[in-house]
Amino acid sequence: MKRSLFLALLPVFFILTVVDEVNAQKKSKRNKNVVKTEVTINTTPKLVVGIVVDQMRYDYLTRFWNHYGDGGFKRMVNEGFNCKNHHYNYAPTSTGPGHTSIYTGTTPAMHGVIGNDWYDKGLGQNVYCASDSNYSSVGTSGSEGKMSPHRMLTTTITDQLRLHTQMKGKVIAVALKDRGAVLPGGHSANAAYWFVGKNEGNWITSTYYMNTLPNWVTSFNNSDAAEKYKRIWSTFKDINLYVESGSDKNDYEGKYKNQETATFPYDLPKLWDENDGFDAIRSTPYGNSLTADFAIAALEGENLGQDTITDFLAVSFSSTDYVGHKFGVNSKEVQDTYIRLDQDLEKLFNRLDQQVGKGEYTVFLSADHGAIQVPSYLKDNKIPGDYVDFKKIRTGLNEWTKFKYGTEDLIKNISNNQIFLDHKVVNNLDLNLKSVQEAFANELLRFNDVDKTYTAYQMWQNEYTTGISYILQNGYNQKRSGDVLFVLKPGHISYSRTGSTHGSPRIYDTHIPLLFYGKGIQKGSTVERTEIPDIATTISSLLGMAFPNGATGKPIQEVIKN
Repeated sequence: MKRSLFLALLPVFFILTVVDEVNAQKKSKRNKNVVKTEVTINTTPKLVVGIVVDQMRYDYLTRFWNHYGDGGFKRMVNEGFNCKNHHYNYAPTSTGPGHTSIYTGTTPAMHGVIGNDWYDKGLGQNVYCASDSNYSSVGTSGSEGKMSPHRMLTTTITDQLRLHTQMKGKVIAVALKDRGAVLPGGHSANAAYWFVGKNEGNWITSTYYMNTLPNWVTSFNNSDAAEKYKRIWSTFKDINLYVESGSDKNDYEGKYKNQETATFPYDLPKLWDENDGFDAIRSTPYGNSLTADFAIAALEGENLGQDTITDFLAVSFSSTDYVGHKFGVNSKEVQDTYIRLDQDLEKLFNRLDQQVGKGEYTVFLSADHGAIQVPSYLKDNKIPGDYVDFKKIRTGLNEWTKFKYGTEDLIKNISNNQIFLDHKVVNNLDLNLKSVQEAFANELLRFNDVDKTYTAYQMWQNEYTTGISYILQNGYNQKRSGDVLFVLKPGHISYSRTGSTHGSPRIYDTHIPLLFYGKGIQKGSTVERTEIPDIATTISSLLGMAFPNGATGKPIQEVIKN
């Protein structure tokens, strides 16, 4: 019986075995024809170059477009990615917070740098964003090198790169301004260098980074690199071609000391002594050229981008800010400065091509804030704008405070468009802090130049998602900011009658460029809104590393190649 069953099933076993063998052969044949593709989850440029152009409005990119060459701004736009609707999402819009926010991927609410200077409630005095008396100057006998990033509370993309590479990726930061180098470099930079002017004209650093300057920096300082820019500043092109700017002679521009009019040419050798020697270079395009020269020297002296471990070079061009403050956004001086900066960018990119290799590095370019049109120019053209006298506001508040509360001691400080109250006095008078804040906010609205006010209580209790309140909340740090925040009317500033400034939550201060170029970057553009914290998370995503530890930005998907 068993034998008969076995003989009956034997053909079935045979057929199944043959079918399995045929299927196995077909599967093997299919596998041979399949091309395996390896999924890439990060991009590894040899070098990342972060460029911040101080006080660059977005429209400087479009307004002066026809004057730019093919190798600078146009190279980044035509071969890279252009975020056309890029904004600061907080105020105050100033240099220290700007550089910090770009590199931390968050806002002052998180990273704590709430201004270039601010009133420290714990110390009871004003502090500077990068100052640190615990360290000494390197490269100068003055105090200009007593700096560190210790007031920045979170990590930066440069810190994350150092951590990601087990401290093997090198980070070098360069700027004329100390804060333009110290803050982008992060807490763990190999070096940050900035410029000291007057009779020195040298690049210096802090003992936070090192005890002596490297040989390449000493050699640069000993050369005529800075001295060669002690020369006449004439326009790069025929000044009659600068039709995108106002007239050369007008009432809206500041002047150098010992010069009758703010008009071309500017004879720096003649103006030198009256304008603090090498500091005179700062408010000319030559300051940017000197910065580009030093950045290239750093590229070569530090052997950046010479192996498979990604390095980072952070460069801030500060002279655009000095020129904007002195001459204003509609000046021919500003136009010439950007035309010359375009040449400096081309020089830097060409050197990167040679030193690192075209297609082997990644660049982003943005700004730390925008700038307002000179209000006196706006007024002359029947556009709302004016100047605010904060002394009158302070005097008026003191009188009101004494009348309402019987003392002027309630106000400890007014700065960065914030009022800091003395909480001890509030408690001693048995007052309710929330009610006092609201009373001050209401009183401020009585001043004609004040447009909006908010209290710290509002910043604590609400979550704003749009508008001025959203921008102010992102700039509000619970431990460092004041009790009452106020916003001036559009076009209104507290500043001199000449030149431009910044700092407000208004769109002329928030709308700035953002360009990406190089390895791993998609070609294209977007008019979708992007925000400053998005830069750090985009670069982090590109490199496949952790975001800075306080990051609130979102990676811009369209920028990164799939």
